[in-house]
Parts: sequence; structure tokens; C-alpha cells
Amino acid sequence: MIPSVAPDQPPSPKGQRLHQVLYVQVIAAILVGIALGHFFPAFATAMKPFGDAFIKLVKMIIAPIIFLTVVNGISGLSDLRKVGRVVGKALVYFITFSTLALAVGLVVGNVVRPGDGFHIDPTTLDSKAVADYVTQAHGQSVADFLMNIIPSTIVGAFTTGDILQVLFFSVLFGISLSLLGERGAPLSAVLHTAADAMFRLVAIVMRAAPIGAFGAIAFTVGRYGLSSIAHLAALVGTFYLTALIFVFGVLGIVARVNGFPIWKLLRYLKDELLLILGTSSSEAALPSLIAKMQRAGCGRSVVGLVVPTGYSFNLDGTNIYMTLAALFIAQATDTPLTLGQQILLLLVAMLSSKGAAAVPGGGFITLAATLSVVPSIPVEGMVLILGVDRFMSECRSLTNFVGNAIATVVVARWEGDLDRKRLAAALDGHAEAIEPSRAGRKAA
Repeated sequence: MIPSVAPDQPPSPKGQRLHQVLYVQVIAAILVGIALGHFFPAFATAMKPFGDAFIKLVKMIIAPIIFLTVVNGISGLSDLRKVGRVVGKALVYFITFSTLALAVGLVVGNVVRPGDGFHIDPTTLDSKAVADYVTQAHGQSVADFLMNIIPSTIVGAFTTGDILQVLFFSVLFGISLSLLGERGAPLSAVLHTAADAMFRLVAIVMRAAPIGAFGAIAFTVGRYGLSSIAHLAALVGTFYLTALIFVFGVLGIVARVNGFPIWKLLRYLKDELLLILGTSSSEAALPSLIAKMQRAGCGRSVVGLVVPTGYSFNLDGTNIYMTLAALFIAQATDTPLTLGQQILLLLVAMLSSKGAAAVPGGGFITLAATLSVVPSIPVEGMVLILGVDRFMSECRSLTNFVGNAIATVVVARWEGDLDRKRLAAALDGHAEAIEPSRAGRKAA
């Protein structure tokens, strides 16, 4: 079998002029978008297609990136039992930290109590504004979610772009290719070349990131206005504070235990974090995360299995948001919750959060699903946070993304498939982590 090599990285910022560096371009685009949205809201709202087009552009390549990464990773394994071990360890990690995120949101919500003082009568709220979200939420049972993992057709998994469906087929195909042994080597060689081509395409697509970030942030500020945050500043501020506590507190400790400081990882992923900040979608950075985790020394099979699975099962930011938002609605409507009801809320959120789409609005739909099962909290109260949900979407996506990056490193370390030297070099920004050796490619 052909040995796995990390895909090529776009040119290093070193040697580039400041205006040529991607994260500088994205920052500038976000600032221009905010200014345009604030001063010319009508014109800024019309910029929405730029953001939508970029998200579609990224979604176009997600399915083939996942397929090629997973198949190439699994087909190169001599021990197929590793697939089960990696998935098992990843799920243990996801369940543990997703539950911890829910608990952190619950604790902070009870301590800070951002909804106190509103005294809103639920019967006065117009539930029509959230009716569509509630309808979508009612159509998503646990059984439906599990059945949906199996695609109706192979082609259908790729045309719909469902991450778990693509992952499911990719794992089965990768195992089949591995079982062919030497007979599968020619096809494996083709797929490795295709993977290199796709990651080159990722680099091309990412050049449009500043335009996408500009369009998305301009629309958000133009449509909702910066002033809309002030009305619910307590909730927005509490959510961002809770996310920071979780990332730098909980995940920071996890990173340190596994041998690296979290701030270095955040610096390494700064381009992707800024892109998510502008687009409010962690999916926009999924292909780039897969590439960067491989360049940072995480095994290809681990990256291919953990990252796509994490996008459906390891949504720390969404979990924090759900318990915090649910408590806010209860407090704002003067709905008392016993300890037992809060534990029920946590358990329901554990299930409803699995498979929540990592796109704008996904967290809101998942919240509707949770409140629909916990009747003590009026679902009509979601109207209270609808106006600022877009501003919290960025924080949800950022936290989800960081959580999945750390999970990848941790599972790779557990599996003994982490090159610590490459990880250290990547986090320190050294060139040897950015460009894989040409000798290694020739040997391949």
C-alpha cells in the first residue's frame, strides 16, 4: 500500500507581504463588512449572496475530501481493528466532553441568571416567528437520525452532502479496498493522487474566503444591526463568557495534559477561526481542518474518522448554547425549574444535539427539539432570542471547531498515531511541518 503523506499546504505567510496573508485579508473583509452593515444596512443586506456562494463552494468539496481522506487512511491500515478502536475512542471523548459542555452551560446559567428581570408572559409571545424551526425539530427523532446515517444510494450520499452518510460509505469502501491487498494498490494510487488534487483545490477555494466573510458579516450586521445585541446583551455576553471558560479552562487543560498549549493551536488555526467568525459556519473550515490536522502529525486514518464524526457528535458550543438558552427562556418567563427538570433538560439535550447541523440555524433547530421534549419550558420563548441568535452562531461554530481540533489530537495520541515532532513544529510555525518532504513523496 502507498504510505500516507500529508497534503500540500498553501504558501507560508513568511516571505509574503502583509496584505497577501489570508488571515489579514479575512480580518480586513470582516471590518469592512461590519462598517458597511452599520452605515449602509440596505446595501449591506444585498451582499448576502457573496457569503452564500462561498459556503456553497466549500460544501461542494466537503464530500470528496471526506471520502478520499477516510478511504486512503483506512486502506493503508494493516490492522482494520484500528477503525473500530478509533471510532470507539472518539465517541467516548465526544460523549464525555459534550456532556461536560452541557453541564457548564447549566451551571453558568444558574449562577449568572441572564434572564432574570424580564418577567415576560409566554401567552403574549407570537410563536409564528419560530413555527418553522419547531416543525423541523419535530421531524428529527433519534431513530430517524440513526436511520439517516445509511444513505439510500451511494450517489445520494454525495449529492445531498450529508457528512455522516458520506463517512458511513467511505468507511465501508475503505475497508473493502484494504481487504483487496495488492490488487487494490492501483486504485489506491489513483485515490491518493485525487486526494492531493482535492487539497490543492481547497487552497484555491480558500482564496475566496475574504469575499465570503465580507458578504456574510455585512448581511448579518445590515439585517439585524449592532444595536439589536444590546437588548439581550446579558444572554449574548454570558454565552461568550461561558464559551471562553470552556475553551481556555476545560479544553485548555485537556490540551496541556496532551502536551501542547491551546493558544498555540488557536494560532495555528487562526485562518480557519477568522473564516468561521465571518461566515458563522464551522463547515466552511472543515476541509482546511482535515488538511492542517494531518500536517500537524495526526494520522490520516484518525483525522479522516474523527473530524467528520466530530462535526455531528462533538458540538461543544451548541451544547453550551442549548442549556444556557433554555435556562434564559425559563428565567425570562418566570418558569421555575426543579433540579430534576434541569437534569432532564441536560439528558434530552445530550440526545438532540447529536447530528445538529454545523451551519447557521442548526443550533436554533436543536434548541427547538430540546424544548419540545421538555414541556415545562415554553417553546414560544424562543422568540426572545431569535433576534440575537445569529450573533451567537459565530461563538457556537468557533467552540465546535476548536473542540474538534483538540479531539483529533487527543484521539491520535491515544491511538499512538501522533507525530509529536511534527505537531510541535506545526504549532511553532516551522516550515518542516508545512511542506512534506519530497523524498517521502517520491518513495510513495
